[in-house]
Amino acid sequence: MVALARIAAFLLALAALAASAQEPFPSRPIRLVVSFTPGGGADLTARTLAQKMTELLKQPMVVENRPGANGLVGAGAVAQSAPDGYTILLTDRGALGINPSLYKSMPYDPTRDFAYIGIATVAPYVLVVDPRLPVKTLTDFIAYAKARPGKLNYGSYGIASMAHLNLEAFKARLGVDLVHVPYKGAGPAVQAAVAGEAAVTISSPAAVLGFVREGRLRALAIGAAQRSALLPNVPTLREAGVEEDLLASTYFALAAPAQTPRAIVQRLHDEMKRALATPEVADRLNNAGLVPTGSTGAELLALVKRDIPRFRQLIQEIGIQPE
Repeated sequence: MVALARIAAFLLALAALAASAQEPFPSRPIRLVVSFTPGGGADLTARTLAQKMTELLKQPMVVENRPGANGLVGAGAVAQSAPDGYTILLTDRGALGINPSLYKSMPYDPTRDFAYIGIATVAPYVLVVDPRLPVKTLTDFIAYAKARPGKLNYGSYGIASMAHLNLEAFKARLGVDLVHVPYKGAGPAVQAAVAGEAAVTISSPAAVLGFVREGRLRALAIGAAQRSALLPNVPTLREAGVEEDLLASTYFALAAPAQTPRAIVQRLHDEMKRALATPEVADRLNNAGLVPTGSTGAELLALVKRDIPRFRQLIQEIGIQPE
């Protein structure tokens, strides 16, 4: 089956090359497949970019949500599409760097089946705690947790979610014993911390901003090189006294099927970067806690190749078995 898929992809590539030689790109609408549900950071990034890139490319860029299986469904659909630039993907770090360790069989290989356009936005995580805990800083929380091994819960977005992996790494590197409680998404995990069911969780700045301002959550640190404009009083991890990479950010990136002509991939990257540089796009993304990035496809591929063994080791240490 894999060999047949490779042959089919090769034939599609030949057809795409022949078509691209006959018509300028783009000459018809582009389908942007988002591998997650509407309403989250991936969807917001996609729709914000699509609106501006429609103007820049002078062709409609139509967003299509194809959620399922941690991004497998949407990413798999794009990997098997014609490599002509008219079907592209917006997905996240988990779908590219974590899924290879979670699934025995995948409809795509993140290192071979995509021509990467680049990272559009980075979404750093804020560590928040139940404000009823007698802690004001990250140092306070670490000391408090160490004095109560196994007594405090942390909320994640589900098994092998970024919150699960990040907070397991947090436990291991800082020597604290927290109990994992998985919830069905970031929203429920945040609500659990608000309700006092979970002592700690992580989420995007925009998702916790209202609760922090109301005093219903306390933000202790943000996993970014710089403070967030949304939460200017919250220190970075380095400022809080721990390693800067303790909480790995997620990202939302664009990719085309492998064998997409290089000129088309470069055009899509250039227009993505132009879109991200416009004030209206940058402001909308920043206000949602998303950092406009615009990295190259080569930089993204290098990160994917680093992430796969990094997260595989962590998943094995946690004891998660591939499905």
